[in-house]
Amino acid sequence: MTDTITITVDADTAQKYREATDKEREAYDLMLSLRLRMLTNPPTRTLEQVMADMGRYATEQGMTEEVLKDILREDKDERRR
Repeated sequence: MTDTITITVDADTAQKYREATDKEREAYDLMLSLRLRMLTNPPTRTLEQVMADMGRYATEQGMTEEVLKDILREDKDERRR
């Protein structure tokens, strides 16, 4: 379900939006909608909590500091080629 709202923007932004193609305006609308959703519905978990969960999951899956170093070393070697 969608609804229409009116927002105030500077004149240059409004002009560029009006001049955009239908496809560009559709993309702008989607990006703005997602950003507004993020602003009005902040996450319930902090970045630190998410990172801690990721670390625990990685450890449970067998990730060790040495394995991570090997992966990063391989990636660095690949980029040098």
